[in-house]
Amino acid sequence: MTSADLPSIADVSRSLLSVPVAADGPGMIDQLRELEDLKSLAAAKQARIAVAFDLSQRREQAAAGVPAKEQGTGVAAQVALARRESPARGGRLLGLAKALTTEMPHTLAALQSGQLNEWRATLIVKETACLSAEDRCAVDEELAADTGTLSGTGSLAGAGDRAILATVRAAAYRRDPHSVARRANQAVNDRTVTLRPAPDTMARLSALLPVAQGVAVYAALTRHADTARSNGDDRSRGAAMADELVQRITGTPAGISSIEVQLVMTDRTLFQADSEPARLAGYGIVPAHWARQTILGQQEHPGPGPADSAGAPETDVRAGSGTDVWLRRVFTAPGTGELLAMDSKARLFPPGLRRFLQVRDDTCRIPYCDAPIRHHDHIIPWHQDGPTTSTNGQGLCEACNHTKETPGFSARPVPGPRHTVELKTPTGHTYHSTAPPPPGTPAMSHGVAGMHPSGPPAGTASTSATGTARDMAPRTAPGPGRGDPGSTMRERAVCPSPKKHGVQVLGRVVPYRSLVVQRGPEAVPAAPP
Repeated sequence: MTSADLPSIADVSRSLLSVPVAADGPGMIDQLRELEDLKSLAAAKQARIAVAFDLSQRREQAAAGVPAKEQGTGVAAQVALARRESPARGGRLLGLAKALTTEMPHTLAALQSGQLNEWRATLIVKETACLSAEDRCAVDEELAADTGTLSGTGSLAGAGDRAILATVRAAAYRRDPHSVARRANQAVNDRTVTLRPAPDTMARLSALLPVAQGVAVYAALTRHADTARSNGDDRSRGAAMADELVQRITGTPAGISSIEVQLVMTDRTLFQADSEPARLAGYGIVPAHWARQTILGQQEHPGPGPADSAGAPETDVRAGSGTDVWLRRVFTAPGTGELLAMDSKARLFPPGLRRFLQVRDDTCRIPYCDAPIRHHDHIIPWHQDGPTTSTNGQGLCEACNHTKETPGFSARPVPGPRHTVELKTPTGHTYHSTAPPPPGTPAMSHGVAGMHPSGPPAGTASTSATGTARDMAPRTAPGPGRGDPGSTMRERAVCPSPKKHGVQVLGRVVPYRSLVVQRGPEAVPAAPP
């Protein structure tokens, strides 16, 4: 039998789609279980393929003269793109695959048979990461019966995540207590603070701390909340704790002091109570009325009074808390929402153009990566005569920028609904990242990811993914103050035809005062008449 006679994954997919839903309840449950087993089987197959791909790439890189310590660079990124995951997640998946195939064959067999799913196999691999290869193999053998790979009736049959973690930790500690203790001692170096978006214009601020410090912080906040409530404070305990946390860290009750918060919105949302949502840098889409109140330094007080076009209550725009608000105008092309920017002859992106890339791209432009922007990258490198322009610029996280420079990777701007970048990997696969639409862009012009119009070249595959970016750039010429980080956007927009303009609100968000945007030689009020 030749390879041409073997079924492909596409054939298997088509066969699966042709399976009808069972006619009765027991049959449906059986199908759900069989499909779950199939998912585990697919995960095991992906692990084997990832390891084989890693080996093939290393061989190719070695043949090309890549130093041994640099071999394997870019493999995790390609795995991530193929699996539609972030680069960080791709690295973890590749590490999981290597551990399963080389050191934990029994766990891999349990995954392949459906006794474990991919998440629980990940837990087992993670909890044995501190062990040597020999000890890890021994733990894998010890757990073999528990995972059900040998008898199918192990003690972990029906166990949840916590039970599996406890069993694995105990087995690891028995094999090498010193390594487990060292891991606990070194964990203090992983302490960090993270911020993640939450629904309804909220955010989750988390701190990973040594247990004693974490308990002490929580106890202090709890004592404050209990004292406040005993003195008649009508806030909930959790709300009082959260408010105290903000005040202790920032030094102000509102939490906004000498920091920059970036909001991007249309002029209609800011000045005419339009309901078009705004975008908060590092968070995402926020309601229009919330954005206006944040700019004005106000809290929403529901009740009679003016409302925006969505019916959200508004507050008196003359009130304020005394913090400076600066407006920076960004022009967009009608229909597509394409942002307009300037060019530069310099090697490095000037401050004004860096701000533009931050606003347009919001997060890393590599598909499936939503990490914060850390580098402002020339899509076509400067050393290959790539210009310093908005069209040839993109925001990337540090890891993706380094990966993009790996031999075999290339990128170029391509036509699209807005600023679009085509990334080509060493295997010849292509992925597309299209800039997300700025506020106020019609839904019909948002664009969708799809195959490259010309299709993949012979011998390659072509896959597209919508990345997290946002731009399209004709451009504006620099005016007075452009590139000055402290300027209030005293810039002239050079537009060949009338453009629909948006408003980017930058700066320390709070007070309301008369704002001025300079347009040409004369100054005009930023607020509507």
